[in-house]
Amino acid sequence: MEIILSTTETVPNKEVAEIIGIARGSTVRARHIGRDITAVFKAIVGGEVSEYTKLQADSREQALQRMVDDAVAHGADAVIGVCITTSMVMNGAAEICAYGTAVKLK
Repeated sequence: MEIILSTTETVPNKEVAEIIGIARGSTVRARHIGRDITAVFKAIVGGEVSEYTKLQADSREQALQRMVDDAVAHGADAVIGVCITTSMVMNGAAEICAYGTAVKLK
């Protein structure tokens, strides 16, 4: 099922018919020793640590997909006010959380 995601409180040319509630999805990811070794070398020479960029991007997509799955399970066809947060759970591990308001559109 295709679901509309919006960081705003509205969807252009659509009207919210019903607010279902909060849709949420999260994942906790830890760094990998192989990535850490590569990151140390990149820190010495400078530049983007692409291993961590990919880990963060993959985690963000997984959290978003879990939020969408949660919204669909509750009968939503859109999630508005979508936000993504990151917090450190422990040294070397972070939680990425995606959340928003699950709604039905007219």
